[in-house]
Amino acid sequence: MAKQRLRFQNETRQTILGDKILQADTYFTRLFGLLPRSGLQPGEGLWILPCKDIHSIGMRFEFDALFLDADLVVIHLIQRMKPLRISPFIRQAKSVLELPPGVIEQTETQMGDHLIYTAL
Repeated sequence: MAKQRLRFQNETRQTILGDKILQADTYFTRLFGLLPRSGLQPGEGLWILPCKDIHSIGMRFEFDALFLDADLVVIHLIQRMKPLRISPFIRQAKSVLELPPGVIEQTETQMGDHLIYTAL
C-alpha cells in the first residue's frame, strides 16, 4: 500500500472520517485492499480508486464503506459490511472509502454529503 497518509473530512457535517487513510490506486493495492489486515484502528482507512463495487470475501472484520462520485459526494454507503459479502455495483461511483465499523454512524455521514481530503 502507498505510504502517504490522507486526512478525510466530511465537509458537510464538519467531522473527521480518518487521518491515517491510505490510497489504493494501483492494480496490486486495489487487488489486495484490506485483505492482509486483521482490522482497522480509529482514524485508519483505505481509499480505493477507481472503484464501483467492493467485496469482503476473505476478510476477517466488518468495516464501513462510502461510495463517492467524481466530486467526492457520498452516493451510496454501507454500514458495518460483514465478511463474505459483495456490494452492489454503483455505476456513478468513482471511488470507495473503507473505514472502521461505526464511523458512518459516529460522524452522521449521509448520502449527499461532500468530503474533502488533504495529504499529511
